[in-house]
Amino acid sequence: MINQPIELGGKRGARIDVASRAQDAAGIELERKRNVLRADVIQAFYKSSTAQQRLVLARQSVELAERGLRVAQGRIKSGKSSPVEGTRAEVQLSEVRLELRRAERDEASAYQQLAQVMGAPLPAFVSVGDAGQSMPEVPEPSLLINRIGETAELRLAKLQIDQREASLGLEKAQRIPDLTVSVGSQYDERERERVNVVGLSMPIPLFNRNQGNVLAAARRTDQARDLRNASELRLRTEIQTTLDQWMTANTEVASFNQTILPAAQNAVDTATRGFEMGKFNFLDVLDAQRTLISARTQYIQAIAEATDAWVRIERIFGDVDQLTRAP
Repeated sequence: MINQPIELGGKRGARIDVASRAQDAAGIELERKRNVLRADVIQAFYKSSTAQQRLVLARQSVELAERGLRVAQGRIKSGKSSPVEGTRAEVQLSEVRLELRRAERDEASAYQQLAQVMGAPLPAFVSVGDAGQSMPEVPEPSLLINRIGETAELRLAKLQIDQREASLGLEKAQRIPDLTVSVGSQYDERERERVNVVGLSMPIPLFNRNQGNVLAAARRTDQARDLRNASELRLRTEIQTTLDQWMTANTEVASFNQTILPAAQNAVDTATRGFEMGKFNFLDVLDAQRTLISARTQYIQAIAEATDAWVRIERIFGDVDQLTRAP
């Protein structure tokens, strides 16, 4: 006897639909992983560039403090200044040297992280590019908000809804019993001969209509819709907040480059020359130096905040430049 079940109710098509949705979801998940990796590389690169620039500024601060110490020692030897001012200059120099060692350590750590993201055990480079030169412009908020549906996260959330609906359709199809066709032969003792047998059978589900699985699949579909709506709301808020941070940080970077840093450097030069000529005391020089060092630190922080905002947008959308160039 040979039994051949025949599926009814579109079960095979429903299974194919579920598998196809899962395959599409895997493709979008791969795109998400690619976006995350791209953002990780950008973040590691700009952390290295920022650490490199912080080291340069720390060295400049050491040179600045050494210059102040030399000026103070010259005036002390000539009897024009108190030895206390030399002590203050030495303390200032010690502080910036500590900052220099921290900057050297941070640069080595950032280089190691960049090499790790690139898949190398050790850095194969000795420097990276300037962080402030290749950063893209802040995109228009309306452009990104209007294209939020193109993000991999929301497309994956939409596909998960379709996948849950396909699973619901499969569970509903399972309520329809399958038909079994039987073909064979058997020996009839009464007739004392072999006879052919053909049969059809189908179970009758009186009590089990797969209600539990259908209800569970329906609830999972509703959950997928709720998660998609929550993801969209979260992304809209995150995009707007991130763009505001990016724009503010870029404004700060431009302000430091155009006004604050040149003014602070000029104040140091003026205070140092005035101290050499006896017009200012050394506290004015120290105050000007500390102001310049603080401005440089805030400048590096502004670049880091702008980079962080850019990386967060890259994680959501992928290549921001390509997105803004697309029609």
